[in-house]
Amino acid sequence: MMKFPVVETFGPTLQGEGPYAGQQAAFLRLGGCNLSCSWCDTPYSWDGERFNLRKEMTNLTVPEIMDRMPMANSCVITGGEPLLHQHNPYWRNLLYELWCRYGDLHLETNGTIEPIEATTNFCQFISVSPKLPNAGMHRHNHDGNADIWTGWLDVPAAILKFVCEDEADVEIALLRSIGLGFHHRRVWVMPQGATRDELDKRWPIIADAAARRGINATHRLHILAWDSERGH
Repeated sequence: MMKFPVVETFGPTLQGEGPYAGQQAAFLRLGGCNLSCSWCDTPYSWDGERFNLRKEMTNLTVPEIMDRMPMANSCVITGGEPLLHQHNPYWRNLLYELWCRYGDLHLETNGTIEPIEATTNFCQFISVSPKLPNAGMHRHNHDGNADIWTGWLDVPAAILKFVCEDEADVEIALLRSIGLGFHHRRVWVMPQGATRDELDKRWPIIADAAARRGINATHRLHILAWDSERGH
């Protein structure tokens, strides 16, 4: 439990999605996920059927992680699902060290796991991404939306970010965010796509649907810049 399964550290690069899109950041990707989205663009962080996870992940201590983290204006902890590791007794230490170095610590989560106090104390921004039906069936009978922790509404740092394929998905995202009590200013939709061609087809549809419904839309700038190349 002293170590964390690290898939990759990379940067400086740009945050490609959400309210902080275009801002410089370093990324820490932790392995493992409790869901299994059909369109996941980082399956190498959790899918042992398609990838050799022993090769993809390296178990590292907090000092070893910090040695690998590049300098940047902020840090994003992502996955997989990083909150699977918050009960590691060194989780608070990891967050503290990252916060001390970067001063601006962000977290990306599917929202199905309740955050502990250290998580909400150290993370200035939390992107919560409930899964719509377009994500397909998940392992272990998980439902990416029904299993979402409803307490996110009371975490000031949290926003909702939905991956959408068409206008119907945007409508579902709006209804689900209303059901969770989120104001439209805290709701974002994003086109599903791991290539420029996929995004080019979906972005106009998603952007128009979001504008007409009064919610925010975000592109995936890292895909536009680097396509599906890892390390960005």
